[in-house]
Amino acid sequence: MTTILIRQAEIMTMNENNDIVHGDIRIENEYIKEISSSLTPYPGEKIIEAHGRTILPGFIHTHIHLCQALFRSQADDLELMDWLKERIWPMEAAHTPDSIYASAMLGIGELLRSGTTTIVDMETVHHTNAAFEAIEASGIRALSGKVMMDKGDELPAPLLETTSRSVQESADLYEKWHGRDNNRIRYAFSPRFVVSCSEPLLREVSRLSNHYDAYVHTHASESQGEIDIVEADTGMRNVAYLDHLGLVHPRLILAHCVWLNDHEKQIIKQKGAHISHCPSSNMKLASGFAEIPDLLDHHHNVSLGADGSPCNNTLDMFQEMRMAALIHKPSYGPTAMNARQVLRMATIEGARAVGLEEEIGSIEIGKKADLSIIDLYDFHTYPSEGADPYSRVVYAASKDQVDTTIVNGRVVMEERAMQTMDKHRVLTDANKEAKHLFQRASRYMSSSFA
Repeated sequence: MTTILIRQAEIMTMNENNDIVHGDIRIENEYIKEISSSLTPYPGEKIIEAHGRTILPGFIHTHIHLCQALFRSQADDLELMDWLKERIWPMEAAHTPDSIYASAMLGIGELLRSGTTTIVDMETVHHTNAAFEAIEASGIRALSGKVMMDKGDELPAPLLETTSRSVQESADLYEKWHGRDNNRIRYAFSPRFVVSCSEPLLREVSRLSNHYDAYVHTHASESQGEIDIVEADTGMRNVAYLDHLGLVHPRLILAHCVWLNDHEKQIIKQKGAHISHCPSSNMKLASGFAEIPDLLDHHHNVSLGADGSPCNNTLDMFQEMRMAALIHKPSYGPTAMNARQVLRMATIEGARAVGLEEEIGSIEIGKKADLSIIDLYDFHTYPSEGADPYSRVVYAASKDQVDTTIVNGRVVMEERAMQTMDKHRVLTDANKEAKHLFQRASRYMSSSFA
């Protein structure tokens, strides 16, 4: 039996009552065993002294592309469809197993360093096994899947699959990876978006989701241009079309949802689907402002995601929380998107989105030990006296204040030192693989890299 005792911290539980307590947490194997004002150490128990520090539930990013971490700063200042056609799809088409692994490790390192313990990840068409190998080695909790694309005249040839191959490879990956490491790793069927998926493919995704009782992760209503294409092709808007195909249900995670109409909002609410809000990405690609306060007022489940490195440039939940809190206030008023609500979106509501709200997302006895310890003893997060704890975290704290990250009871970062990967090797491999990838990708591009 492995036990860890974290001593004398401020514990922001994010439980139903949003309790904040001071004291100790004991972790036994992968679970939170005890929470008390003071616990007696066991002989030989690992002790983490956390006096003056704050413990949070690990952040849950509900929309990430690990395969794009190598593309950081290579696709800036473009609108969504141009961003995809001119940069992202050519680079994804150039991936190899080695570059996928390097990209995934780079992204996971950044996520763990900034307190994220769970991700919902969408890979590219090929080499998804390599991403799962990185997920397995790193210790992060993940719901991930290979992207599915069988439609599009402007896709690079390596990304255009046949419907049958896309379906078979996805099912094979599900069988291989879903439930790995006591369910730390799970599989989600991941059609990219309606624009790049035929109706037969989407109907097969619906069938697979029902057959396996599996999650589906897709983009929807991210830009007006995307919606115009979908309406021209199907006669329906995105969410209405997905619902027509039987894909809107409580195991569906919809990324972005910037341009929903009232009918689509009603469908999502009635069917219990989940929305992943990606504020920084939506701003950078000029996609627009999702009506998140309205969605929350009508009891939609909304969580947060960073999206990919080339449309955000960081995978930092502190940035996403601050952005999510601030961008809606000019339209909805200063009390909209308060700090406590936003922190819940980054934790327990993210857990709800992935169907694990009984296991992660809050610090409670019996739940999995997915935690981060942050050190708020710094100029920009003081004074602490009389300060609202939620405001300190959401409006003032930064990723550099994350000291220790624990996933499934395993310390994956301690005192800013990575425990499951070699930082120097990850960064070296990222540069090496990026150089080769950019050379390969140039054949699919109309213009060269800047």
